[in-house]
Amino acid sequence: MFFTNAQDVIKHLYSLPKLHEKADLTYIKRVLKLLGDPQDQVKTIHVTGTNGKGSTSYYLSNLLQKAGQKTGLFVSPYIFEFNERIQLNGQNISDSELVRIANLVEKALDQIRVEDPSFALVTFEYEVIIAFVYFEQVKCDYAVIEVGIGGEHDKTNVITPEVSIITTVGLDHEDVIGPTLLDIAREKSGVIKTKRPVVLGNLPKEVMPIIEERAREESAPIRKLGKDFFVSDDPKIRYRENNKKLSFNLRPEVEGFDIAVAVQAFSLLHLPLAPDEIEEAINQTIIPGRYQVLQSEPLIILDGAHNIQAMQNLLNFIHEQARLRHSTVRILMMMMRDKDLDEVFSLFQPTDQIELTTIDYPRAAKKEDFPNWVVQKYPYHENWQSAYKQLKLESQANDILLVTGSFYLVGEILHLEENAKNEN
Repeated sequence: MFFTNAQDVIKHLYSLPKLHEKADLTYIKRVLKLLGDPQDQVKTIHVTGTNGKGSTSYYLSNLLQKAGQKTGLFVSPYIFEFNERIQLNGQNISDSELVRIANLVEKALDQIRVEDPSFALVTFEYEVIIAFVYFEQVKCDYAVIEVGIGGEHDKTNVITPEVSIITTVGLDHEDVIGPTLLDIAREKSGVIKTKRPVVLGNLPKEVMPIIEERAREESAPIRKLGKDFFVSDDPKIRYRENNKKLSFNLRPEVEGFDIAVAVQAFSLLHLPLAPDEIEEAINQTIIPGRYQVLQSEPLIILDGAHNIQAMQNLLNFIHEQARLRHSTVRILMMMMRDKDLDEVFSLFQPTDQIELTTIDYPRAAKKEDFPNWVVQKYPYHENWQSAYKQLKLESQANDILLVTGSFYLVGEILHLEENAKNEN
């Protein structure tokens, strides 16, 4: 196959299977080897966690850039366009580079298929390979690599990073890496590598023995939030480690944890960066679709929270803001039908005005996918555009309008707002 444009590449990627029969790394390693093992030519930082891994990756990427490093970033999901998945110094991979590298991958696949005609990659493997080839070819100093799901069996787990990070451990993707919290912790501990430090964020106490045992087996030094470095938020986010003290603009508490983890991981790389430059790099970081403020009156916040832990953290923040602003909270909610729908909806307060919607996406929950009690309690709108516009109209200056439940809906809203801006 030969690609001539980026849309063909993206269409092909999404036509590939999502999973192999066995969840190992033999397929991706085979292709990477043929391409010269590009993942071994670039220094990497590997970031996993149930929540916070995307934010942490963005903070780290900005710190590295501020330190003058040519920095690659691989993240998921994308919010605005596919090319966001693979970035260099904060710029998305160009369509032409995407096409060129996809054609290199196709050549390697053709070679393999001479001996093994049925050989195929899954979507995520293909994306990871494009990223590693790109980062190696543009000669990155560092690449920040966010896992897809889990750690041990994740397709990104073909690297020996300078630093590994586990931001949080909670319940999500239990069908793939669960079912229990301990199973999930075991899977995520797979990013820990021999004699490479691991930075741990706000982890539940019950999973610590699993993480610590894996680190011991790998002789990997541990740096732990709340033990080796600290963060608080009064009235700014304050980071402390030995004699080092930094302060950052106030963000939600969980973002404070992610900032602390990113700063700690960065410090382990021993790159020169003055305290005021560290503060500036963090303060300038905008994370798409995560606590993203669209406007302040009414306060419109977009956040792709799609599991219990993320939703609880988000709602804690929203309800505190509502208390300070004396405001009504309106929520436009869309979720994937394979998520814990019952549990998520139990987190809302009786005063929250929730409206359900859907988008044109195979996994998106429709009215019949929501629990009965949810559809009886909250109105459902097939058309997300009109639901969003109506909620905006109803919101007073001091109110809060939250769009959440899925990064896909967040992306659609961003497109809608961008188009509206361009029309004016």
